[in-house]
Amino acid sequence: MTTLLAFLVTLAILIVVHEFGHYSVARLMGVKVLRFSVGFGQVIARRQDRHGTEWALSAIPMGGYVKMLDEREGEVAEQDLPYAFNRQNVWKRSAIVFAGPAANLLLAILIYWGLFFSGVPALKPILGEPPAGTPAYIAGIRSGETVLSVNDEKVESWQDLHWSLLRHGLGAERLSLETRDNADHLHFRQLDLSGLAPDVKETDPARAAGLTRYIPAIAPVLGEVVAGGQAALAGLRVGDRILSVDGVAVANWHELVQKVRSAPGQALTFELARQGQVLRVNVTPTAADEAGQRVGKIGAAPQIPPGTFEALQTQVRYSAGDAVVRALAKTWELSSFSLEMLGRMVIGQASLDNIAGPITIADYAGQSARSGIASFIAFLALISISLAVLNLLPIPLLDGGHLLYYLVEVVTGRPVPERVQEIGQRIGMALLGVLMFFALFNDLQRLLTQ
Repeated sequence: MTTLLAFLVTLAILIVVHEFGHYSVARLMGVKVLRFSVGFGQVIARRQDRHGTEWALSAIPMGGYVKMLDEREGEVAEQDLPYAFNRQNVWKRSAIVFAGPAANLLLAILIYWGLFFSGVPALKPILGEPPAGTPAYIAGIRSGETVLSVNDEKVESWQDLHWSLLRHGLGAERLSLETRDNADHLHFRQLDLSGLAPDVKETDPARAAGLTRYIPAIAPVLGEVVAGGQAALAGLRVGDRILSVDGVAVANWHELVQKVRSAPGQALTFELARQGQVLRVNVTPTAADEAGQRVGKIGAAPQIPPGTFEALQTQVRYSAGDAVVRALAKTWELSSFSLEMLGRMVIGQASLDNIAGPITIADYAGQSARSGIASFIAFLALISISLAVLNLLPIPLLDGGHLLYYLVEVVTGRPVPERVQEIGQRIGMALLGVLMFFALFNDLQRLLTQ
């Protein structure tokens, strides 16, 4: 229910903001708006205001629209002709069309400003021990180092680090990291990424480079056993302390996780302490796909003493002025990165697996909602930017397609012929159909492999 409600709230907010952008600028330009609808299809609720606009809620909540007075869609009374959309000059029409994506970008800017000004809870960019052989290990990074910058770009949280790696590491062969160790010594690390495949870098750039989050040593004591999981089926209980796996001593929870992850589908012998007794239990980790790798999982979580992770947390807060600058920069970075990724997918430099559909969006909406209001609001900003970028693509049927027609009209001095627009609509429908196919295919694939 949380996932469903979060998804519906996300859709409602983004649709209303987008369509209100069209509506408000249309009214400003003197165009008569006949209907403002949230959703498509059969109208299930309606109300008319004093301006003659019908505000409607329709049956299919996967979008919305603003219907304006237009001679191409029906007869228009002579006295209303000055208020028809098609009678406006090209600049007014362009402003009305552009206003939808612009409203989504403005929403993202306002959200990021609010988050940066009020303070964003975050994890400090402290690194754990990198796996042997990874670029981070070869560069000399060791557990406990805090990342200060990536390619001279300041890093203040783990989220900043992940984003910097995603932006700077996709097409790069080397990365420069400035770090500070526990003795307060500064280090300049050069990570060689030339041996990493592009699809590995785009899936999880931090893990691909060997940059893992620092996790305090936690005793290998079970704090949660998932019903129906392999641990529960083998008879493990909350409070059990794991002493060894296949005869090899386990000192902390991290070591236990590594042994389980490295043995998908293989029977393991756990030696454990329970109420003063030492027992042996056979557990077979379930094989799961994670970032293209098969790993083992048993459905158990550790017992974490209160305050264990407090030292790893921070609050990122800026002044009102700095928050504006950072909100604008964040929106610009995400918008340009989205376009860059789309371009990479078109030319084959990035996998089409990056395309997500409504199922994945709903899943992320639910996850962010369960993580807290700040996470959900940040998710709204991200999806709002994605919606704006998608709508600005020069594809007929989308806002960007209409803007392309208007650009041609400005250059040639006359509107694009209706026949050409009809052909463009068919091409646009085909392109959007292909896009939706890949999105749903990826959604179902993720659903089946999780």
